Amino acid sequence: MTAEVLPDSVALRGGRRERALAQMEAHDLDVLVLGRQANIRYITGAPQLWVAGTRPFGPSCVLVRATGAIHLLSTWDEGVPEDIPHENLYGISWNPTNTIANLARIDGAATARRVGTDAMSPLFAQLLPMAFPKAELVDGELAMRAARRIKTPDEVAALRTSVQVAESAMAVAVAALESGVSEQTLTGVLLEAMTAGGYSTPATQDVAWVTSREHPWRRVAGSGGVQTGDLVAFSAGVLACGYVGEVGRTYPAGPVTAATEALYGRWDVLWGNLARRLHPGAAGSELLDAYTASAEPLPPVPVAHGLGLGFDPPVVSAQLPATAAAEQLEPGMVLAVTGYVFEPGVGAVFGREAVLITEDGHEVLSSSPLRPEGN
Repeated sequence: MTAEVLPDSVALRGGRRERALAQMEAHDLDVLVLGRQANIRYITGAPQLWVAGTRPFGPSCVLVRATGAIHLLSTWDEGVPEDIPHENLYGISWNPTNTIANLARIDGAATARRVGTDAMSPLFAQLLPMAFPKAELVDGELAMRAARRIKTPDEVAALRTSVQVAESAMAVAVAALESGVSEQTLTGVLLEAMTAGGYSTPATQDVAWVTSREHPWRRVAGSGGVQTGDLVAFSAGVLACGYVGEVGRTYPAGPVTAATEALYGRWDVLWGNLARRLHPGAAGSELLDAYTASAEPLPPVPVAHGLGLGFDPPVVSAQLPATAAAEQLEPGMVLAVTGYVFEPGVGAVFGREAVLITEDGHEVLSSSPLRPEGN
C-alpha cells in the first residue's frame, strides 16, 4: 500500500480541523457542506478512493460545528481515518434525493441556522433546504479559504516533502537535457522519476519547454526539439500526500554564454527585490512592485500563489490588481513565487521558489540551484 492511499496523520488532520472549526465559528456556520476535493481532504484527511474525480456541486462531506462530527461520501472504509465512524459514511447514488435524505439524517441538520457550501448547482440549491429546513444557505468557501491560507506546522512539514519530491524529479530531467532531446522526452523523464519515487500525480502538465528567443511569453515555435544555446524552462509540480509542491528552473542546453549569464544576473536582481517584500504585513501588490523596481515587465502568470492542498490563497497577479492590493502576507503562508526575465535573441529565465512566510521574514523551502553548478 502506498502513502497516497493512507489517511493523513492524526496531527495533520487534527490541526486542520481545528482551523476549520474556528473559521466556522468566525463565519457563524453551524454546518459546512463540501464538494471540492481539496476542502474534503483538508477536513477529513481521507484520500478518497473510487470517487477521486472533482464534483464541486455534489455534497460529499459534511462538518457539524457543535459536535465536530464528519460525514463523508465513501464507497468503503479503506483510507478513511478511524475518527470518522462507519455509520458516518454514505454511499454514491445517482438519485440526488437519496443523497439529500442521507444529509437530512445527520444529527444537527434539522436545527442548523446557517449552512455554508463551497459550491452549489441550481439543482442542489433547490434540494439542500430539504436537508436543512431551518437554515440560511451561505458561501462556505470563504471560511475554507481563511482556514487554508495559513498552514499548520504539520502542513509545512508536508509541503517540505512535496517540494523535495518535485526537486528530485526535476534534477533527473535536467540531467537528461542535451541538444536534440525533445520537450516531450524531458517531460516523460520528470514524470517517470516522480512516479518511481512513489508519487503518481503531477500538479501541472507543462513540465519542460524551450523558451522563445523572439517572444517573451511564448515557447519556441516548431517541434520542441532542444538546440545548443536554447534556454529550457522546467516547471516541476507534484501532488505528494495531498500537498502540491512546485519549483521552477531554467537551464541552458550547452555552455553558459555571456548573454545567458547577464540574463541570470537580471533574475538575481529581480529575486532580490521580491525577497525584500516577502515578510509579514506586506501587501500582495508589493510583489508586483518588485518587477517595476527591477525594470522587468510583469508576467502573465501569477507572481505568487498559495501552495497547499491545491491552489490556495493568496493569488497575486498583474491581471488582478485590486485583489493583489487587498492581500496581505501572514506568517504561516506558503507561496510559490515566480521570477521571469526575457531578452530578445537569448530567451527567458523562469524561476519559481516555494517560500514560507515566517514571523520575521521568509524561508525558501526549495534548494535546487537556479543555474548549472559553477556558473
